[in-house]
Amino acid sequence: MPLYFFRISHGRYAGASDQGSEFESREAAWTEMTKVCGNLLGSLSRSLKQNAEWQMELLDEAKKPVFRIRLVAESVS
Repeated sequence: MPLYFFRISHGRYAGASDQGSEFESREAAWTEMTKVCGNLLGSLSRSLKQNAEWQMELLDEAKKPVFRIRLVAESVS
């Protein structure tokens, strides 16, 4: 089974997991990623500053991005 890694970036912080997770397919990896993001977004959105960005990426075995989910707080005026 393919091995995937999660990476989270928030402001100056960026870190990828050292321990990979195996998923049967890209679709299974996407499903897990959306579950993890869903669990994190409530607390993240309450502390997100204006003009800030948070993102989670799913990386393949070569640590290249496969999927990315971004939360962006923009001031528009």
